[in-house]
This record gives sequence, C-alpha cells and structure tokens, in this order.
Amino acid sequence: MADTSSPPADAAGAEPQGLQGWLRRWLPLLAWVVVALLLRWAVVEPRWIPSGSMLPTLQLQDRVLVEKLRPRLHRPLPPGTIVVFHAPPALVAAGYDPDAALIKRVVAEPGDVVEVRDGQLIRNGSPVAEPWLREAMDYSLPPLTVPADALLVLGDNRNASLDSHLWGPLPSREVIGTAVFRYWPLDRLGPIRFSPQGRREGLNQLG
Repeated sequence: MADTSSPPADAAGAEPQGLQGWLRRWLPLLAWVVVALLLRWAVVEPRWIPSGSMLPTLQLQDRVLVEKLRPRLHRPLPPGTIVVFHAPPALVAAGYDPDAALIKRVVAEPGDVVEVRDGQLIRNGSPVAEPWLREAMDYSLPPLTVPADALLVLGDNRNASLDSHLWGPLPSREVIGTAVFRYWPLDRLGPIRFSPQGRREGLNQLG
C-alpha cells in the first residue's frame, strides 16, 4: 500500500536554516557587490567637475565616467585625450592636497617639443589646431621636450587652469584614467567628444 504521509519539510522545498540558509540568501548579493567594487577599482569610476578649468568641454558639476584600463595596460594616451590624474609631485610639494584629482587634456607625448608663443600652442615646430578653445592663451611657454614616461597636460580653459604650463610635465604614473562619458546632466548625456590629432603634425573631485 502506498505511503500517503506528507514529505519532510526540506523535501517539500522549505529553505535550510542556519548558515547554509544565510549563504543561499545573501551570497549572490555579496558577489554582485564584490564585482561592482572590482569594476570601480580597476575599470571605471564616476567623478564630478568642481572647477571651470575644462570649460567649455566640461561644465561645472558635470558627472563623468573615467575608464582606468588604458593607463593600467600602459596604452598610449595621445594628444587630445582627456585624462584624470593624481596631483603631481610639484603641486603636492607646494601644499596641494595629495588626495585630490585633476582633469586636463593631453597636448604632448614623450619626446615632443612644445612651446606656447603668441597665444598659440606649437608642437614639434607646427601650430596645433584646438577647436575646443574659446580664446588664445595669454601666456608664453619656452620650448621644452616632454621627458620619457611623462605627458604635457593643459586645461581647455587655458587662462584659468592650474596645469603643466605652471608645474611642468605630468609623470605618467600619476594618471588614474581617461574621461570617456558624461552621465549628468541628462541633456548632455553621452560620450565626451574631442577631435583627435595626429601624433606628429605641422593628436571623487576634479580641478
């Protein structure tokens, strides 16, 4: 004769009790948290713009995503790339917050000879077309050769930017990542556009 008694609670689908039940319930969520933290640490992180040094390209209070793989993989950061970086040693030595991050545009790579003359950026003897600028530079920069493992970075708002024309080339090791996407405000949602230029030619808070 068939046994018609009810099955044990576990066989009927009741959740296991104790540590096993806790793990089953919370382990997937913990896994997602770990993945999110790893992505933020190694791949991409959000930043916001508290200063006007990158006007008109980036506005005050813009929120941007910074991808971090290119510097970690030692990929080239050609002229035109917008980079986020730790405060360089020259600024830290002058009392700047060592935990601060800044955002500027790469204008020269290692080995490039750069100068600013008559309001114009000149790289390797040729004037550089910079459609993102609103006005000519009101300072001069004597010719300098960018050292190995360094970049020359300038803000798009050249005359109101604390950048390489004041504190010199940026060591490449200080680069955190490249600004690639604006996610706020929504009316400017999308990739951060810039006009890449040829390599040789005649291409938390941010300040």
